[in-house]
Amino acid sequence: MKIAITSRGKDLDAQVDPRFGRAAYIVLVDSDTLAFEVIDNSENLNAFKGAGIQAATLVSDKGAEVLLTGHCGPNAFKALDAAGVKVANDAQGTVRDVVAAFNEGRFTYATEADVDGHW
Repeated sequence: MKIAITSRGKDLDAQVDPRFGRAAYIVLVDSDTLAFEVIDNSENLNAFKGAGIQAATLVSDKGAEVLLTGHCGPNAFKALDAAGVKVANDAQGTVRDVVAAFNEGRFTYATEADVDGHW
């Protein structure tokens, strides 16, 4: 399964970024093989507004089925939900750790945003 994970760096050993829309990078990982692609999210990192919606569009366009992040705001959550991308919050550790936790079924999908906008 293709999953998206917010990250502070460009590889599987990078720490998870707790922000979604303004995360430094989004790592797309095949949860079975650990093959990955890195999306540079710097354009959204410094966006005046709409960062979450733009990041949600990137994740959806890349075919991710799940987003694992620290927190997801209301506009981003709505955009992801509309695109059919499931969201799990409270991801911590390295990208590799988060993939392992996902594969072990340790995440619960969110039913709504867990922070206010512009977090």
